[in-house]
Amino acid sequence: MSVSEANCLCGAVNITAEDIDPKFTVCHCQSCRTWGGAPFFAVKCGTKVTIEGDDKVKMYQSSAWASRGFCTECGTHLFYKFKATGEYNMPVGLFPNLEGLKMDMQYFSDMRPSYYCFSNETKEMTTAEIMAYFASSV
Repeated sequence: MSVSEANCLCGAVNITAEDIDPKFTVCHCQSCRTWGGAPFFAVKCGTKVTIEGDDKVKMYQSSAWASRGFCTECGTHLFYKFKATGEYNMPVGLFPNLEGLKMDMQYFSDMRPSYYCFSNETKEMTTAEIMAYFASSV
């Protein structure tokens, strides 16, 4: 995909992502659902990300392998950043003009509550599979 721009609700933080993967993921883990009140729909943005207004970004280390960033002014969820690689996953809704998106993976599928489901057929990874995958990168 081409370069995409986004900003938080109040405009204090502006993001430019140069390498967004059109295959987005959905995370059902308790942390993501607590963070946003719903599953986390994320586009993989790699490391070619520029953040203007980073003095308004608060980082929260939410796991052994990643941190979450949000705007200190308006609270907008900005990213989930992997410590080992520096890669960003960002909420798909931050980017107003993305086209050709396709749900490709559901993480922590065994933690998905019974009150919602998706009709999309995707790959799924359970908690045990996720822990084994990320434990190797810590």
